[in-house]
Amino acid sequence: MKKKRKLNVKRIAIVIILLILIIAGTFLAIGKLTNKETKTKEVKELANIKAYGYTLKDNATAYYKKLFKELEKTLNEKEVDEEKYASLVAQMFIADFFNLDNKISKNDVGGKEFVYSNYQTDFEKFAMDSLYKSVENDVYGKRNQTLPEVTNVTVSKVKNESYKYGENTDENAYIYNFQTEYKEDLGYQKEGSLTLIHNGKKIEVASMSEESLT
Repeated sequence: MKKKRKLNVKRIAIVIILLILIIAGTFLAIGKLTNKETKTKEVKELANIKAYGYTLKDNATAYYKKLFKELEKTLNEKEVDEEKYASLVAQMFIADFFNLDNKISKNDVGGKEFVYSNYQTDFEKFAMDSLYKSVENDVYGKRNQTLPEVTNVTVSKVKNESYKYGENTDENAYIYNFQTEYKEDLGYQKEGSLTLIHNGKKIEVASMSEESLT
């Protein structure tokens, strides 16, 4: 009569524990990989000028951050230098609008906060259907697309003149020519003109042209 084999309970317990550890480790590794692949970009606010509704985001270029500091200083003065303010609005609008490299998607339209409030919706639609149309989604930070980065904007005031918008008229609208410099020339717009109007205490962009004025 054969003897029954005794089960080695201790050895079985060790094997089970090892299997549990291996399975748990595998799931943990998969979880980390999945989180890494699905982690979305988070754009945070670095600063703001509350009285005017302007904000600075952490993905702004070094050039734009410099302009924002100048704007903050200008608007915090007891008496705001309107000429300086208008000039900075023109520069910052162009610097943000044409800088596509830091945009998350075609819906992330730059310069919107400098546009006349009643035109912002139409402006966004225009941008998404034109300049921003080809911007690929970068929500996961994996975009492999060469996009323009603005390094400098030069503006020169052409004149002040009466400008009619809707049923309103600004008798002292600012007209600026601008020239844009890029980190790399990819064929994007380099010059043009802007019309800026008064809206309460703010100065906002009312129109943009692809041609400079003489």
